[in-house]
Amino acid sequence: MKKRDFLKLTGAFTAGMLLSPMISCGSKEESGDGHEGENQATEFTLPELGYAFDSLAPNIDKETMEIHHGKHHAGYVRKLNAALEGSAFAGMSLEEIFAKVGEEDTAIRNNGGGHYNHSLFWSIMSPSGGGLPKGDLGDALNGTFGSFDAFKEAFSNEAKGVFGSGWAWLCMGEDKKLFITGTPNQDNPLMGNLVEKIGTPLLGIDVWEHAYYLNYQNMRGDYIVNFFNVINWEAVAERFKALA
Repeated sequence: MKKRDFLKLTGAFTAGMLLSPMISCGSKEESGDGHEGENQATEFTLPELGYAFDSLAPNIDKETMEIHHGKHHAGYVRKLNAALEGSAFAGMSLEEIFAKVGEEDTAIRNNGGGHYNHSLFWSIMSPSGGGLPKGDLGDALNGTFGSFDAFKEAFSNEAKGVFGSGWAWLCMGEDKKLFITGTPNQDNPLMGNLVEKIGTPLLGIDVWEHAYYLNYQNMRGDYIVNFFNVINWEAVAERFKALA
């Protein structure tokens, strides 16, 4: 599979929905210069959660969700749009940005990653989440890690081991094999110039303190344990199916 085709699959939402703010977006209209449709600026938007702010409680509390979505994620979207304006990345989709972004592209790297990572994060949680993954995804986890419990331990250890702020990921690599990795800050495994191994995230957990500190304080491990109670395995399975 070509890299671009591989990355395009990352926008899949679950239950028949597409997470369009991650990859696709609207564009600002050019005004009165006779060049409408040329070099239009990319305009990313904040996705809706799809569930109530308090519906993940007690695992993730209402106030954290309100601040996390309405303040932090909204801020990433706003700053991303501002950073893109007039830049070499203007008009690109996130898939194109991640394929090109480098160390020097600080604002676009951080805010583009923040927008993508959080959009995925909301999509793979559910008030009715938890339990065990089934079907092909369950088989793949068992085949790769030996058992679901072994996967859970490896993923949890990766999340606990992220130094400072960052993310832990379950990904599918370009070789179609599952792997677990961590990234700092708002980086993700699609940023080919910044990671050792490229992969499409199937599942991610935000371990920035703003994701859990109101409820868990410094007990990151407890937050990670309870995160498994809200994982929407059907959503993760849809992402897996799109790439398998």
